[in-house]
Amino acid sequence: MSEFKQKITVAVTGASGSLYALRLIECLLAANVQVYLLCSSAARVVFDTEVGLKLPSAPEKISQLLTEKFNAKPEQIIAYGKEQWFSPVASGSAAPKKMVVCPCSTGTLAAISQGMSDNLIERAADVVLKERGQLILVPRETPFSTIHLQNMLTLSQMGATIMPAAPGFYHNPESINDLVDFIVGRLLDHLEIEQSIMPRWGYVK
Repeated sequence: MSEFKQKITVAVTGASGSLYALRLIECLLAANVQVYLLCSSAARVVFDTEVGLKLPSAPEKISQLLTEKFNAKPEQIIAYGKEQWFSPVASGSAAPKKMVVCPCSTGTLAAISQGMSDNLIERAADVVLKERGQLILVPRETPFSTIHLQNMLTLSQMGATIMPAAPGFYHNPESINDLVDFIVGRLLDHLEIEQSIMPRWGYVK
């Protein structure tokens, strides 16, 4: 029996919003979730640009770096490269039933909506959709073009959840971290993971 409560795939693409991804990973690890991490080359550039985090290109080194950063358990976070087609996330017989793409670039959004499966992120999302699992996409773009909106509608009709990185302000945020926690808290709610980082409506002072 696994020592982890569940497995969730987290994909990070080249859209702005690496803070959301880091906080989500941190919260999932704290909740004793095993994370399968997929990180695009563009996402690695954004991590460096936005938060000064230099992720190595080798997946096993990414796993090691983030395990140390978040003081995770051994093998609690496992990164896979874009062409590791024999990884668990590439097959419906082994992939986790839950996947979050955070942040989700509009290019990745388009590829997933059309079933392109040209890299492991797209294939993993395709697997979750075909297996009728839970796919949550966090697009970060403004404004949205008609193409972006059509792709989101297509994915929503397939059963995916579209959760744009658009934090609210009713909880009186005092920092950027408060805004990040707004979105991450909602993600955790949808993943049915208990969280206390974001107060729910009716409990806001």
